[in-house]
Amino acid sequence: MYPPISEKTKEDDMPWLEPVTLKGAYATLEPLAREHHDALVEAAQDGELWKLWYTSVPAPDKMMGNLDFRLNWQKEGGMLPFVVRNNATGKLVGATSYCNAVSAHRRAEIGHTWYAKSVQRTAINTECKLMLLRHAFEKLNCAGVEFRTHWVNQQSRSAIERLGAKLDGVLRSHQIMADGSLRDTCVYSIIAHEWPAIRNHLTFKLESRAS
Repeated sequence: MYPPISEKTKEDDMPWLEPVTLKGAYATLEPLAREHHDALVEAAQDGELWKLWYTSVPAPDKMMGNLDFRLNWQKEGGMLPFVVRNNATGKLVGATSYCNAVSAHRRAEIGHTWYAKSVQRTAINTECKLMLLRHAFEKLNCAGVEFRTHWVNQQSRSAIERLGAKLDGVLRSHQIMADGSLRDTCVYSIIAHEWPAIRNHLTFKLESRAS
């Protein structure tokens, strides 16, 4: 049973998203720190990800500002940011987070996610989503978890759909991008009663890779 919805302040939200390390077979999610700056710049240079106009991956000279943005949002209680470490190499290969979190409604988004080109569409991405979803539904008691992406980012949309998330709708002219263009945002979600089947699906995918 979920606790009753009540009015809460930002301070009430903060303990719900406590920093945690999530370790899997392929990847480890570690709490973000400013000390990760140089390693994240190196990861983003794998594929020059900031040149993809429809994403928001920071360029090397913008990386520290992005880290500060994430860490400041964490202080306000709305985000829990992670770095993604490749267990095989020990290197950082991306970043992700819980964001737009509202503890009163037990709801959060998994977003602000990017991966170095060399690990995209590998077991690392699947495992990170499995770990984040498991923590959200089984530890944070989430009622629903959202995913958002640009309408034109077909690679991201396909990846979200492969997880088993369903499209809730499209927020048209939702955000102004860095280049001044308007982003139509696709909103997907997984809700609590769907989690057991999706957990089995993602676990099966990972076990199939290992076999």
